[in-house]
Amino acid sequence: MILWEHFDRNEWYIMAMLILTYGAVLLLPKRVEAKWRILALVWGFASSTFFDFTIGGGLIDFYVVNDSDRYELTDLLVYILFATFAYFFIYFYEVLKIGKKTLVYYIVGWTIVAFAMQWVSEWMRLTDYQRGYKMEYNIVVFLVIQTITGLYYNRFRSDRSRRYDGAPYGQ
Repeated sequence: MILWEHFDRNEWYIMAMLILTYGAVLLLPKRVEAKWRILALVWGFASSTFFDFTIGGGLIDFYVVNDSDRYELTDLLVYILFATFAYFFIYFYEVLKIGKKTLVYYIVGWTIVAFAMQWVSEWMRLTDYQRGYKMEYNIVVFLVIQTITGLYYNRFRSDRSRRYDGAPYGQ
């Protein structure tokens, strides 16, 4: 592993996004229990790592993250950055009081957010697609991950509301 091949635009983008997103994680009111905050961060890290090591620079090699095919420290930082998006998915699920009837709309909304962030990341030269892969193909990945996350968390909320009074955490 190398630190980075060139410290340029994409590394600055990663650093700025890490400060912005983790700052928000720390400063936003706690709406979700600590165990679910941690689980969301771990899930975001694990799912991004899984897809990067399979369709990304791994087995299929459809894109390069950062400046090099070699593993860089900033690649790890990208996975840590993706963890926050799973956290925000769960956080706003609680804030917006998403339920079974609104889950599909919520997933579509987050897919649009994810696609917009992917577009910005491509513009910042964080991702370089190759072998005919197009950014639009990531929509399937976003839909799958967000559907799994939403269904699992919805199940958790349903179990919690049956056992407890159903009030959001901290109230």
